[in-house]
Amino acid sequence: MPESRSSFYLTTPIYYVNDAPHIGHAYTTVAADVLTRWHRQRQEQVWFLTGTDEHGQKVMRTAESHGVTPQEWADRLVESQWQPVLQTLDVANDDFIRTTQERHTTRVQSFIQDLHDKGEIYAGSYEGPYCVGCEEYKLPGELLDGTGEYEGQKVCPIHGKPVEMLSEQNYFFRMSAYTERLLEFYEANPTFVQPASARNEVLAFVRQGLQDLSISRNTFDWGIPIPWDATHVLYVWFDALLNYATAVGLGSDDPEEKARFERVWPADVHLVGKDILRFHAVIWPAMLMAAGLPLPGQVFAHGWLLVGGEKMSKSKLTGIAPSQIIDTFGSDAFRYYFLRAIVFGQDGSFSWEDLHARYTAELANGFGNLASRVTAMIAKNFGGSLPEAGPLTPAEEALAEVAARAVADAEAAIDRLALHEAIGAVWTLVDATNLYLTEQEPWKVAKAPGEVGEDGLGVAGGRLATILVTAAEALRSLAVLLHPVTPKAAQQLWAALGAEAALGALAAQPVADAGRFGVLPAGTAVTKGASLFPRIEEPAEQ
Repeated sequence: MPESRSSFYLTTPIYYVNDAPHIGHAYTTVAADVLTRWHRQRQEQVWFLTGTDEHGQKVMRTAESHGVTPQEWADRLVESQWQPVLQTLDVANDDFIRTTQERHTTRVQSFIQDLHDKGEIYAGSYEGPYCVGCEEYKLPGELLDGTGEYEGQKVCPIHGKPVEMLSEQNYFFRMSAYTERLLEFYEANPTFVQPASARNEVLAFVRQGLQDLSISRNTFDWGIPIPWDATHVLYVWFDALLNYATAVGLGSDDPEEKARFERVWPADVHLVGKDILRFHAVIWPAMLMAAGLPLPGQVFAHGWLLVGGEKMSKSKLTGIAPSQIIDTFGSDAFRYYFLRAIVFGQDGSFSWEDLHARYTAELANGFGNLASRVTAMIAKNFGGSLPEAGPLTPAEEALAEVAARAVADAEAAIDRLALHEAIGAVWTLVDATNLYLTEQEPWKVAKAPGEVGEDGLGVAGGRLATILVTAAEALRSLAVLLHPVTPKAAQQLWAALGAEAALGALAAQPVADAGRFGVLPAGTAVTKGASLFPRIEEPAEQ
């Protein structure tokens, strides 16, 4: 990761519009949203970009199969699927880039013209196996022998479908010239490609020596025209990768956009799936080197979501729409489950049974029940007004230490993009607070002499008050720490604690201060609202 600075720029991949989004796409987007929400609560200036990749042969063929133009198909999918899913997932992105937008296409043409003028691009011919699904020429050694209906053919290892032999007169980017420069850069920046398995894959690939890259196509016309030769369109990946820079102002004449580019570039993190790692960790930095632009801080390749042991795929009918989960469990549970249950950076298997089990044990019984118990006891014993705490004992001090450690551990995990560890660190406070209540038994303390006044309410400064104030402080801490992960539940809890009126908006609370106790003022109005995570008795039938 680059040195800390006041701005933080993170991107998702831009997603192909050949089909509707499934939970594999949502996994990346939610991870990006959690990271950027966390950085906002560090009081940093954040820019979070996502969007759609709308050019190329794959999109063109999909549109043709539906009897519409590629632009009509892209417009339909973006408006009906890709933009609405962001609301479904409760994602707070700052921008949505489409590669058919003029702000992108004209800036891409300027970029490619500049590389041509510098002698980085030349005309040549190429013949080789091409995977339309990947939009990429494959090396012969990468292909697998087909089985079943594809027996006797060579197939793509990712899509499992036969490649096509293409022979074209194209324009080429002199990528081979950047082999050594890239290796030197990886050596000087050991965290540029993460996790370690991804870095090792990239190093092994580049050490074999890079080939020049075919960057144009003349067998179809759905793409950005090459500015000096309109009979060719730009290779879709050369077009798509540039979105990360064009969206924030590269090539713009507008003063505000120029200023944004100066402020946020280079990107701090590109989040990608491991199947598109090489494009981002090899081709993209070589393009930026050729243009004389600063390189991103990190390319992080997460694993695949597996269903029945296979990668999530629409073509294999293993794609699950996010709404299929969210309609039953809610967006908070979706966000929590995928980032807690899977080691970020490794493959992870999804099952409805595991989702239901974690929802019940961790969200409903663990976190949700804790919030309900504490707010209900404050309502019952103190009329819904947070009392003044009495003297602290080692038990209260120990819980405060858990909170402080949870913040420190979660912060460190976020910097490593270990999202599962960050949530796990926060959950130590959920578990510790539940244990604290079990051990302190406030329901028994409420019956002790001197704990309740003549009005039937608890006495300020008493032991009962101390226990419930301490538990309320733990909940306040959890609301701040879990706001990036479960924003709706965290906001609901923040309101129940009366913290909005007492402390201000939840999104504005500095995460660094979340571990301090003694923040909620006495007299704060606490209410028991609806359950944060209502119990779902049976797993959803799918």
